[in-house]
Amino acid sequence: MLEDEFKAVCDNLYITTDDGSYGIHGFVTNQLETLINEGKGYDLVIAIGPIPMMKFVSKVTEKYGIKTIVSLNPVMIDGTGMCGGCRVTVGGETKFACVDGPDFDGHLVDYDGLMNRNSFYKAVEKEKDEHVCRLGLNGGHCNG
Repeated sequence: MLEDEFKAVCDNLYITTDDGSYGIHGFVTNQLETLINEGKGYDLVIAIGPIPMMKFVSKVTEKYGIKTIVSLNPVMIDGTGMCGGCRVTVGGETKFACVDGPDFDGHLVDYDGLMNRNSFYKAVEKEKDEHVCRLGLNGGHCNG
């Protein structure tokens, strides 16, 4: 996904897949730790992806004292912070990803709380995916 675009703007590109189907076999944290131990001298890591991946990238970088920025994508409804859907705890303080972020210090994010909040919507998402609209003539999904 966007490999050519990344190659065009990166000096080094490391692609990892946990099943080894493409790129380097293993988790991104394994490759990150390998690069750090090779003495690459990183002073900043930016992690964007699934919450568990960002959590464990932050654990690795914290061990080595490397500043880490994560980009959080919780549910954002109104973009003003009023609804509270994107609430996240960072450094013990309540933040709203839509107005205070979405980028935060990865070492300060309460990932477990964030994962718990994001799981609130799983049942609704599943219900939506399985919903069959009965309004159409052919009984298809309302959204196509």
